[in-house]
Amino acid sequence: MAREIAIGIQDFSKLREKNCFYIDKTSFIKEWWNSNDDVTLITRPRRFGKTLNLNTLECFFSNKYAERSDLFEGLEIWKDEEFRQIQGTYPVIFISFAGIKYTKYESTRRAINGLISNIYNLNREIMEDKRFSDSDRDFFHKVSMDMSDEVASMSLNRLCEYMNRYYGKKCIILLDEYDTPMQEAYVNGFWDELVAYTRALFNNTFKTNPSLERGIMTGITKVSKESIFSDLNNLTVVTTTSNRYATCFGFTEEEVFKAMDEQGIPEKEKENVKFWYDGFTFGNVTDIYNPWSVTLYLDERKYDTHWANTSGNGLVGKLIREGNGDIKSDFERLLNDEVVEAEIDEQIVYNQLDGDDNAILSLLLASGYLKVEGIIREDTNDIPVYQLKLTNYEVKQMFSKMIKGWFQKDRLLNKFVSAMFRGDVREMNLYMNDMALNTFSYFDTGKSASGRKEPERFYHGFVLGLIVDRAKDYIVKSNRESGYGRYDVVMEPKDIKSPAVIMEFKVFDTYDEEKSLEDTAANALKQIEDKKYDTDLLARGIPAENILKYGFAFEGEKCLIQKG
Repeated sequence: MAREIAIGIQDFSKLREKNCFYIDKTSFIKEWWNSNDDVTLITRPRRFGKTLNLNTLECFFSNKYAERSDLFEGLEIWKDEEFRQIQGTYPVIFISFAGIKYTKYESTRRAINGLISNIYNLNREIMEDKRFSDSDRDFFHKVSMDMSDEVASMSLNRLCEYMNRYYGKKCIILLDEYDTPMQEAYVNGFWDELVAYTRALFNNTFKTNPSLERGIMTGITKVSKESIFSDLNNLTVVTTTSNRYATCFGFTEEEVFKAMDEQGIPEKEKENVKFWYDGFTFGNVTDIYNPWSVTLYLDERKYDTHWANTSGNGLVGKLIREGNGDIKSDFERLLNDEVVEAEIDEQIVYNQLDGDDNAILSLLLASGYLKVEGIIREDTNDIPVYQLKLTNYEVKQMFSKMIKGWFQKDRLLNKFVSAMFRGDVREMNLYMNDMALNTFSYFDTGKSASGRKEPERFYHGFVLGLIVDRAKDYIVKSNRESGYGRYDVVMEPKDIKSPAVIMEFKVFDTYDEEKSLEDTAANALKQIEDKKYDTDLLARGIPAENILKYGFAFEGEKCLIQKG
């Protein structure tokens, strides 16, 4: 009989008690414990089972579950007699930062303090024991939402010591989604303040803590060591390119197909599920499926961007939208199902994200939006160079929706494209200037040293809009070789009977002896002709009269278009 699909339950005991759908990942318990690592950081994309796996560890090791061996009967871990003996024998602290998503530092600090205070309250009965002094009780009562940073930094360290003294065993600490508040701090401008707070907390909790048996942290990224892990030389880091725990997060193809069989889903649907939700690679293990989307599919029997529809895409959208022309060109290639090459540093330095394309692509890889398609260089003495591709169709659809959203105001992009295919330059100029005026600041962060705006950020974003808007009928390319040079944008029809479009973009520049936008637009058209940008289109059999040629001239937020 098929088990009931439960959506969003990350409580292991509840899933087991209700006999809900659950894929056995308890081999992770044994693999982690036998590693003997003091402190482990595991990075995986969001909604890949991190919280459920840590909750499973809590249920297995915590002495509060000492009488709950029934939760593990029939699972992989229970086959090992040695591990049966240690189930329910350790004091465990489990804390999750997943919900710490505030826009101000003080709210973030109070929320973290509140989580720690709640854990203290759950253990307040141990303070009644005669082994604790008035000094111990005094510190215990200082822990609150409004506690000082000095008290907060020592709070988990001292609680471990109290639990060790009371239970006679060192403590296991499980910290879930440690970097969620870090991302919010970066986006909302209180990074330095939060780094100072968390560095002290993490150092006292995971490094200078003699009452710690083991510690484990999960997150999406490995934040740079210089930021918050500078003192943790006992930290073992397991990223998405590591082989350790490769099948413990996410579903393998065998697990997905077995679940589909259990739910009575026809065999023919397996290829569709693979097309939508496969594509993740952890270490050397390929064909890892997105567990959240697969679970939603099993429940609803509907293909959708389930994972991408959940929160967490704001930072990604901001980095691509406001990024320079290079990162937008990378996304043009990715959306055209091509690969891009990048130096990937899995240690994310957040203050480099504003101007470093490789840092952005590294973040996108860690977050699950990109996958490694090939390795160009993997020298241990240098930063590796990978070939990257969009992970799967779901991710591609997510980015398409995101980019379409950039141009939703009055549907200006659709109106512009319609006018372009009609050859109506007057309407094109009207819509393009409205579009530039409405979206220029949205694309341009204005963070260049000179404070000068960069029109290429706008028109590269505009090209992305063309790609996702016309993907059904056109292949949109930019900055590619053709004839004797490079063109800015070509819209090549999939049906050669449809019109093709060549667009050349130029920024008004007095150094080119241009006296007006008209001169700049005319130079753009001249370049199309001189460089024979129509060579490939003509070779494909598209008649010359079906090739529309436009020169674009930009000056700040103003644009002038001429037709060739």
